[in-house]
Amino acid sequence: MRHTLDDLLTLMTVLRDREQGCPWDIKQDWDSIVPHTLEEAYEVADAIERRAFEELPGELGDLLFQVVYYAQFGAEEQRFDFHDIVDTLTAKMLRRHPHVFPDGTLASRRPPGVSADEVKTQQVNSRWEALKADERAERAVTPPSVLDDVPRTLPALSRAAKLSKRAARVGFDWPDAEGVLAKIREELEEVEEALAAGDRQHAQEEVGDLLFAVTNLARTLGADPEQCLRSTNTKFERRFRYVERALADAERPLNEASLDEMEGHWQAAKAQEQH
Repeated sequence: MRHTLDDLLTLMTVLRDREQGCPWDIKQDWDSIVPHTLEEAYEVADAIERRAFEELPGELGDLLFQVVYYAQFGAEEQRFDFHDIVDTLTAKMLRRHPHVFPDGTLASRRPPGVSADEVKTQQVNSRWEALKADERAERAVTPPSVLDDVPRTLPALSRAAKLSKRAARVGFDWPDAEGVLAKIREELEEVEEALAAGDRQHAQEEVGDLLFAVTNLARTLGADPEQCLRSTNTKFERRFRYVERALADAERPLNEASLDEMEGHWQAAKAQEQH
């Protein structure tokens, strides 16, 4: 017999039970679970990028378990429960998709004969952003900003991409990739000037500006900067492991090899990938 969502919710309730539960789970709170949530989200992304679909149900389950954790915390403090999460999400998606559910109900549908291809993507995105802006305005205590709701806990590259994307939607953007490239060159020059002046603190600040500009280039190219960097990390790891193996085959300890030797093997790894 397959387990159900209700079984999962029951399992979490028992894990958190003060008398019969798990000591580790009982000690957890809102803050202690956040790092695990981020880690599980990355593991889902990693499995997808590796096309390790056999691992994906387990990784998605681990991510779902994080949601169940927060629902349990909410229920214990009588703030909300899992069903409130589902209800809130469903209502929000219905509200944001009037082109699919015209009456705002799950049972409503577009008029017959109008396919998804016929619904203009630009109009959908514009409506989506307008609805999100209304939601932000309703929640905001201070005057709303287009940058509201960009989580501070996101990885810096992802947050930079989201911040710049939000600003670009209201016209604060370069007209093309050449403008971003010019900005990258400008920021690189400022890094060089700070280093030449011996001002390491200012150089670090300028490196941040340079990374932000590079993030904008990725966005302009329609790429996710985190994904770009993860791909490069994988490539670097693969090539460096080749260098390690080559040196081991030559019975050369890594810490005794010269930079020229390592560079030679690195270039051999690159050449091997191109064939």
